[in-house]
Amino acid sequence: MGQWRIALHALSTARKPPPVSPKANLALTPAKTPADLLRNFCIIAHIDHGKSTLADRMLQLTGVVEPRAMKAQYLDRMDIERERGITIKSQAVRMPWEVDGQSYALNMIDTPGHVDFTYEVSRSLAAGEGAILLVDAAQGIEAQTLANLYLAMENDLTIIPVLNKIDLPAAQPEKYAEELATLIGGEPEDVLKVSGKTGEGVEALLDKIVAEIPAPVGNADAPSRAMIFDSVYDTYRGVVTYVRVVDGKLSPRERIEMMSTGAQHELLEIGVISPEPIPSEGLGVGEVGYLITGVKDVRQSKVGDTVTSAAKPAERQLAGYEEPKPMVFSGLYPLDGTDYPVLRDALDKLKLNDAALVYEPETSAALGFGFRVGFLGLLHLEIVRERLEREFNLDLISTAPNVVYQVEMEDGSHVEVTNPSEFPSGKVNEVREPMVSATVLAPNEFVGAIMELCQSRRGNMKGMDYLSEDRVEIRYALPLAEIVFDFFDVLKSRTRGYASLDWKPEGDQAADLVKVDILLQGEQVDAFSAITHKDKAYSYGVSITGKLRELIPRQQFEVPIQAAIGSRIIARENIRAIRKDVLAKCYGGDISRKRKLLEKQKEGKKRMKMVGRVEVPQEAFIAALSSSDAKDAKEKKK
Repeated sequence: MGQWRIALHALSTARKPPPVSPKANLALTPAKTPADLLRNFCIIAHIDHGKSTLADRMLQLTGVVEPRAMKAQYLDRMDIERERGITIKSQAVRMPWEVDGQSYALNMIDTPGHVDFTYEVSRSLAAGEGAILLVDAAQGIEAQTLANLYLAMENDLTIIPVLNKIDLPAAQPEKYAEELATLIGGEPEDVLKVSGKTGEGVEALLDKIVAEIPAPVGNADAPSRAMIFDSVYDTYRGVVTYVRVVDGKLSPRERIEMMSTGAQHELLEIGVISPEPIPSEGLGVGEVGYLITGVKDVRQSKVGDTVTSAAKPAERQLAGYEEPKPMVFSGLYPLDGTDYPVLRDALDKLKLNDAALVYEPETSAALGFGFRVGFLGLLHLEIVRERLEREFNLDLISTAPNVVYQVEMEDGSHVEVTNPSEFPSGKVNEVREPMVSATVLAPNEFVGAIMELCQSRRGNMKGMDYLSEDRVEIRYALPLAEIVFDFFDVLKSRTRGYASLDWKPEGDQAADLVKVDILLQGEQVDAFSAITHKDKAYSYGVSITGKLRELIPRQQFEVPIQAAIGSRIIARENIRAIRKDVLAKCYGGDISRKRKLLEKQKEGKKRMKMVGRVEVPQEAFIAALSSSDAKDAKEKKK
């Protein structure tokens, strides 16, 4: 409560916005707002550097949210975002701001900060002309700060450097202003210093946005063209599409056409988000807003598509976005097989909201019908699974994540392997695995620990630069398979939480990889197979056989669990047989009588072993295949 009192006091003494109600803010009517009075920008930063808090202050200062409706992280709409304190979805909002008696309309997009949601950031950057590069004044530049800065530079955006959290006792604004100015090529005095919590410096930032970010450019008389940069599914209204108008104008009740599919619809409603949807008379050049056509088919609204007028269509589509390439694959299966159609519909609707999601049907002998789903990273996997479970009331099993391998056979044919069970059984000439270029930023005292960790994960050092006398940037080429599990957690623990990591795909390379098969009583169980580096195959075999020995119930006969590479056994555990006490009725007497009974029992066990089958319970598959996150989530639910 204390921080809110500080914020409200600061705002009450600050310059007041134009004295209008939130709905009257649209006196700057979207369809009639000249393009030179528009400013489109987004906020980019590393995770937890205060983007959402700064957005809150902007909403309050511009008057689009009434004080009684205000809450922390206002634009984080999902429960999962609020619980975890992270932004997952970009959110667009229109705000009025007055400078020297002239009213301007600011279209702001608050973006995620985690590397797994970079695709959200790239789409937001394509919808604007400028970006606020936000850096925590107590932590300085982090890995994702650099990654987002390079993305903004690729899009030729005007960048406004800003230091946030200057009210913190640990803040070092002068030191980090110099670091930030060196990075983007400017003077430390040009770096704005603000506090998202108290509102200090936010007015000056809004003025600077109006002064420095260029107005959108487009031809108002040309056929209308609007880029779809996001979509959501509303149960009652169907698909809600978010667009940035580049040329021309879109009006309500007009027939529009999706240029990639040729599908035509009537525009039932068009408007802006301020920050709740507000219908308008249309959207002109440079405007950011939403369209509702009443369409329920989620495939009709593709992110990156161009919307144009059906009566006077444009000749060429807009460039669109580069398709996201999934980096990590995991199987998602419903616990109850009858939920498969529900899971299919849920994935269709979620893909509308998360364009980076890729999936295809898959069947497993152990787990039944499900989907092979591609993700941009482990956090992306975790968030998608949690959203499916919460929003669509599903109980899911997610198999251990793995990456895509390219296998070249001796006969020259190539096989793409997204699942260990697809690994070919013939003679393999070469296996190629995906590589990433990883950037680690940390205090210089942890250089040794970071290098040791990266080398243990088969990394090759590419370079090291000192950003300042006590902060270092280390670059490594690492196999993706080595960083998708616990690399980030280990990195954080070895650097006491000070290191930050960013990575991007960088081709593939040949590696000494093998497929480890698990055999139960001599029979291969595909679901437990894994592709791993030759040096780590033994430890994987030992751990999975030990785990299965605990999970599979004892049978009437002894069951061997073996890990094998091809025909060579590398690890073995035995599940001891359940034995009946056949000597219970022998009270003393000759030992030969007891031996005879034991031999008879032994023969029976041998016959049983020849015809018996080991039934692996569903729980054993779930426990052995699920990622640790999935198991923790299930235990919490219970």
